[in-house]
Amino acid sequence: MSGPAVLGAAVEVSTNPDGTLVIRPHGTLGAAEAIELRRVLVRAIRRDRPLRLVLELADLDDALDSINLGTLAAACSLGDDYQVAVFLDRPSAVLADNLTAAGVPAHRLRTIAG
Repeated sequence: MSGPAVLGAAVEVSTNPDGTLVIRPHGTLGAAEAIELRRVLVRAIRRDRPLRLVLELADLDDALDSINLGTLAAACSLGDDYQVAVFLDRPSAVLADNLTAAGVPAHRLRTIAG
């Protein structure tokens, strides 16, 4: 993917010039958006296999449920299995704490906001 693609109202995907795949979920992830995010993550890691995948979380609501927190944690592990470096950029402090509690390694969280 070269330019941004909006997949549903809540997930945007783009590729940086260096080949980094950037996924930007927006707002609150309901059931439909959560399914779409999981589908995008699995496809990106298992099929596209970029060297780096960045989940840009600055515009994501802090109130992620345990399923979505687990999805983000699992994306890190799946990335390790497929040699894709997965990073979670700009989560809020609350979201960063919840992600760490869900099993996301601290080195995967970059630029924690506020």
